[in-house]
Amino acid sequence: MKPFASAVLGLRVAYGAALVAAPRRLTARWLGPAATQNAGGRVGLRALGTREVLLHAGALAALWRGEPLRPWLIASIGGDLGDIAWTASARSSLPDGSAPATVAVAGGSALLTALVGLLAVQR
Repeated sequence: MKPFASAVLGLRVAYGAALVAAPRRLTARWLGPAATQNAGGRVGLRALGTREVLLHAGALAALWRGEPLRPWLIASIGGDLGDIAWTASARSSLPDGSAPATVAVAGGSALLTALVGLLAVQR
């Protein structure tokens, strides 16, 4: 269980770090180029990346200490569902295919995170 959970959580930390470092590159297809043309858009995306790093690094630390993962995983899934909901609410202003791609990516992330939780309960 620990190797799988560590891989999933580690990938989420890496994604967050990449989002902080290169918000334009990672989000152009999701939000369109206009979203990162100004500093304000990049600030929001870097904040999102920071959320991913801190949340999933905290989950990794809890995993390796043998502490409860549930609060971390619930927060992670909540973030993913929020990403889906907000993207869907703005889909008419976003690039074509952005909303379905967000459902696939964020939904897949939420499912993997839920699987980590299910496996943690079974151990």
